[in-house]
Amino acid sequence: MKKHDQDFMKRQNRLTVFQIIKNEQPISRAAIAKQTGMSPTTVSRIVAELTDEGYVHETEEQVSAGRGRKSSLIRLLDTAVISIGVELDRDRANIGFVDIQGNVLCSESFSRPPNEEASTTVARIGSTIEDLIATGGIDRKRIVGIGVGLPGIIEVQEGIVKFSVQLGWKNIRLADLLQDVTGFQAVVDNELKVKALAEQLKGSAYGSNRTVLLGFGNGVGSALILEGEIYRGVTNSAGEIGHTTVDPEGMMCDCGKAGCLQTYINIPSLLSEASKIKAVRTIEELFAERRAGTHWACYLIDRALAYMAITVNNVVSMYNPDSVILSGEILDKFPEVHEEIVNLCSRYVWEPLQGSFSIVRSKLHEEGVMIGSGMVAQDRYFQLN
Repeated sequence: MKKHDQDFMKRQNRLTVFQIIKNEQPISRAAIAKQTGMSPTTVSRIVAELTDEGYVHETEEQVSAGRGRKSSLIRLLDTAVISIGVELDRDRANIGFVDIQGNVLCSESFSRPPNEEASTTVARIGSTIEDLIATGGIDRKRIVGIGVGLPGIIEVQEGIVKFSVQLGWKNIRLADLLQDVTGFQAVVDNELKVKALAEQLKGSAYGSNRTVLLGFGNGVGSALILEGEIYRGVTNSAGEIGHTTVDPEGMMCDCGKAGCLQTYINIPSLLSEASKIKAVRTIEELFAERRAGTHWACYLIDRALAYMAITVNNVVSMYNPDSVILSGEILDKFPEVHEEIVNLCSRYVWEPLQGSFSIVRSKLHEEGVMIGSGMVAQDRYFQLN
């Protein structure tokens, strides 16, 4: 075996052991060896390396209540590794520090103009990170990287934003920009894919074999989890359901096409339609009009909810998942619409598929993209070390 193949196998074995400890702690060396098929010697070597580097520690814990026998079990040190998770959306950036268990230690947000240039946004992210390190008491030596989730088509390996309608960015080498400004290695991915990863590891999709996550907010998108893995497609663009055409004679989308699904659901389109009748600046104002019984507001939102149920039908017809997670700004701000969408699904979902899947809320809500981005950065770090 060539040396680079041996090095690759060592890194993969190390990552496998680390993930098992992370997901099943406390756990013994023997149990790790049994799960992985690695020799006890290999497992002990990897555990010793992780212990020396301050990632794990061993404790003696009782494992047999009858005899009071104790065994040496391995646990993670939660703050041994810290990453930075960033969510970028059309008009906002959310930044948080995430520990090894996916807990957000501290976070900060700032608003951004929809047309803000990438270099300006990156500079503001860098400044916010420095403020959080200072105010949150973060140990800089423990920071292993930055993960960013944003809407659009992303070339993950190089960290390039190929195209983002919401941000107005095209061919932006975002990972390089972030590393130049912050000094930390960066990884960039689609925001719903990293959110789906977070939901699979510690949220609504935990234990699911086939889950679709839907996001309804400034855009409309989906992510598919198959056997614990994100399905990406050839160009990492799988899940861009918001740009499927529902009416070729319909409204113009920001992407340049007419009649995209998201033009009937997303927040900018709803506000644009509402503004033709009344000066409505926020989605909260539009929902307030609906609660007041204003006819045009009821029509716009009811139509959007119907298209959300149609979206559920489309994804379950294509992928036959065991669960569908509803997420995004609309669901986070107005949780009452969840039940309305579920009720509408009885009308729009193909009858043979009704009852074959569950519809659940996102457990991680507005922190999901931050957590998922941070965890992706941690995985990248362990794959490279």
